[in-house]
Order: sequence, then structure tokens, then C-alpha cells
Amino acid sequence: MPRKERSPVEELLSAIPALTGFPASMEHGRVFSRYLELMLLWNRTHDLTGLKTPAKIVKGLFQDALLFFPLLPRQRPLRVADIGTGAGIPGVPLRIVDAGLRLTLVEARRKRVSFLATVKRELGLVDMDIIHGRAEAVVSEHPDLKGQFDAVVSRAAAPPPELIGTAALYLKPGGLLVASGPPPGAKTMTAPAGMKAEWREVPYPALGLKRVFFVATRPG
Repeated sequence: MPRKERSPVEELLSAIPALTGFPASMEHGRVFSRYLELMLLWNRTHDLTGLKTPAKIVKGLFQDALLFFPLLPRQRPLRVADIGTGAGIPGVPLRIVDAGLRLTLVEARRKRVSFLATVKRELGLVDMDIIHGRAEAVVSEHPDLKGQFDAVVSRAAAPPPELIGTAALYLKPGGLLVASGPPPGAKTMTAPAGMKAEWREVPYPALGLKRVFFVATRPG
């Protein structure tokens, strides 16, 4: 009898232990499946992503988000801001797998904020905060957020020089910015004075992948 082909979410579950160190569970499968359903439904009218099929969304967004995990600080609880989060990437997949993250999503586009509110409700992520606004302006409107985060994550929200300045508004002294980077060979950014920053290529041997990240630390 032919072997049944695994679904995209089943493929994702097999990658979770390699990427995060957490065992994959049936609950992870249920939550990621619902997230995928919502993404596909809303994407028909709201253009959340250019990826249109379940396999491409799971690999290109959900799994890609989990590639951030090895670079995050290890302490828990860990307060994380995802700035320019769009449809919740990378923050929501990271939070689904690791309940020790205290996640705040910052997004400027109203329709995507509405989608994120639906994700929060449907996935039961009751401790996840969603803030509407441009990341650089949000801390003026919500001064309680300034300097309060252990880490900031971002996936192609802005060029690194701009991103560093915005992330520094959110980070505690010693806090870490982790942002997805360019393809290898395009790493030309120089860290600004006073910032410890680097391009870091991270291998994922179990998946046969490598990924480039921009990593910067706010001075203590």
C-alpha cells in the first residue's frame, strides 16, 4: 500500500524539535492548522502574503519564523516585540511553540491588525498583545513599552540601520534585535557607533538549511 503523503503541518511538526528543542504535540498541530486556515481565508481578500498554497505558507512563513528561535535569549519568561509583524510572522509561530514568550505585535496596517485580533481569539493566545501603529511612533503613544523588551524580532520590516534605531526604543539595556537578513554575499551594512551588531549565518543541519540574520545588542 502506498505511503500516505504528509500534510504541510505534519512536515512542520517534524521540524519543531530540530529548530526549537521543544517536542511537537497534537496541540501544536491543531493550532498551526487553524492559523493556516485563517491565513488562507483572509488572504483571498486582504493580500496578507504572496504565498498562496498551504505548503508554501507553512514552509515560507511558519517554518521560516521558527528559524529565529535559536538566536533568542534563553531566559523565560521572555518579553518579545515583533515590529512590522504583518500577518504575525515571526512572532505568532514562535509563541505557539514557546508559551514562555510574552509577545507584543506591532503593525501599521489596519486590515492586518484585524486579522491578528482574529488569530489571537481563534488560537487562544490570550496573553498576546496587538498594537496598531508605526513601530517608531508606537512608543510615543504607549510610553509604557519603551525599554521594556528582552528581544525584538522582525522579518524584512525595514533596512537594518533604520531597524536598529526603532528596535532600540523597545529594548532593555542589553536587549537583542534579531532580524532576517539578505542572501549571503549581500551583507554590506556596518553597525552604527556604540552598537554591537553582526550578520550571522546560522546552520540548521537537521533541515539542511542555512539562514542569515542581522543581530544587534542595545548597549547596557
